[in-house]
Amino acid sequence: MDINKSDMRLGSGFNDTTDSTDTLFQIEILIPVTIICITLFFLGVTGNVITILVFKRYKDMRSTVNMYLSSMAISDILIFLGMPSDLYRIWKYKPYIFGDFTCKFLVYLSETCTYCTILHITAVSVERYLAICFPLKSKIIITKKRVKIVIVVLWIFSIITAGPIMFLFGVDHPAESEPEESMECKYMEQSAQSGLFHLMIWVSTIYFFVPIFFLTVLYGLICRKLWNSKHGIRAGNRGKDHKQTVKMLAVVVVSFVLCWLPFHIGRILFALFGIKHLFYELTQYFSLVSMILFYLSASINPMLYNIMSQKYRAAMNKILKRRQSLQSRNMTRSEPPSMEGTELTSIN
Repeated sequence: MDINKSDMRLGSGFNDTTDSTDTLFQIEILIPVTIICITLFFLGVTGNVITILVFKRYKDMRSTVNMYLSSMAISDILIFLGMPSDLYRIWKYKPYIFGDFTCKFLVYLSETCTYCTILHITAVSVERYLAICFPLKSKIIITKKRVKIVIVVLWIFSIITAGPIMFLFGVDHPAESEPEESMECKYMEQSAQSGLFHLMIWVSTIYFFVPIFFLTVLYGLICRKLWNSKHGIRAGNRGKDHKQTVKMLAVVVVSFVLCWLPFHIGRILFALFGIKHLFYELTQYFSLVSMILFYLSASINPMLYNIMSQKYRAAMNKILKRRQSLQSRNMTRSEPPSMEGTELTSIN
């Protein structure tokens, strides 16, 4: 999210100090943060791509739940498009060299994908609730065609509701008396006068806390159903599959909450008190931690699937082994033909 990555998390747009340095953090902090982010980038992109391949390639993995998880994987991959800009800004927050459109678009893309993720988590949790608590009705209501429609609607709704944030950020072009090097990708101060900034803060906060409350109620009802129903607990493979799926989704929800709660606390504090206070320097480091957690949330799901789902783990191993075998074949084909006996033949 991004009243967030741009200024709330990285703080560069709110830097009202007269310090002439181009970075907000010391090199001892920048280097490990950069290494962590790059590691998360490779783990996140690779893991989410493998997730999409696993769910698409194997028929027994093409469930409606996995359709939601595949869409979430696409959202997480898109989030990583903003990492180069973020890393550049923590190293050198001005001048911003990527242009006004990139500044606006990356903020917008981040907000859209975050909205989309929480909506997907909510939708798939509702599906599990129906499947466990109303199994007969769920077979009629939940179909792959309808799930595809729901996924498209979730994306469209996220795209629309995140739209206003594009008017909040941009490259602040310096006055004629200031050098070009002072250009920043930042929150535009004039948008505060319209109230749009605070509106977006509260919209994104509602996007987070309302679904979390709803999910808490849903998983409470699901757990009560599984606890009270001996048939649901001891119903062989179906009961075990329900329990395993619920456990995995619950862990995904918890990880999402843990990764995003610090950011939303910071966003609410900013909305209430602003950035011009005694704890300005502390908020910069808080924003840096929020940025790391933001990218962790986009990379952690494939790891959770791998840890908690034996079926996912087996399918992933098949893909990796197949890829290794294809690489070994290509290497074998690319090797030059053996020259043993060629010289004797040539001499003859």
